Amino acid sequence: MDADALFDLNHAAHRRVFDALVALRPAVGRAGARLANTLAEGGKLIFFGNGGSACDAQHIAAELTGRLKHERRPLPALSLNSDVAALTAIGNDYGYDEVFARPLAALGRPGDCVVALSTSGRSPNVLRALRVARESGLYTVALLGRDGGTARTLAEHAIVVDDEDSARIQEAHIFIGHTWCGQIEHALGLA
Repeated sequence: MDADALFDLNHAAHRRVFDALVALRPAVGRAGARLANTLAEGGKLIFFGNGGSACDAQHIAAELTGRLKHERRPLPALSLNSDVAALTAIGNDYGYDEVFARPLAALGRPGDCVVALSTSGRSPNVLRALRVARESGLYTVALLGRDGGTARTLAEHAIVVDDEDSARIQEAHIFIGHTWCGQIEHALGLA
């Protein structure tokens, strides 16, 4: 397949997924309102995911501690997968299933909100962290793909991008993350 054909194929798949996102608008808005309320009430947002979803978790957290479009105060958000030393130490000493659960147990407090990102909703370390979050009294949001997997049932608020292509799912996740950041800025009177 030549570059033009590949571009056209990817563009068509992207448009198909994004056209379907309109059906998720109410759920995205409700989750964004919850994230904004968490911050308004003095809580923090804690993001995590694996691989490309790890990068998306870092990206969304950075938009909040930095800024999206408007100059404003930094907002308390962090990505659990940003600390390579903690990830590798916990993975080595306790197993990879604990790499998000242990830092979450250490850093999360009631009133905080966790946002799990997973294109499958089946990653054992994501599922373990969602269970720890619920047990610890944290509100749980999951940004998922495919059919949502088990994570769909563990999160209080699950948003599922119903597609099989991880790249398209992650493109949609970043769009949703940017939408949330803008919604948060407006809800908190920062934009």
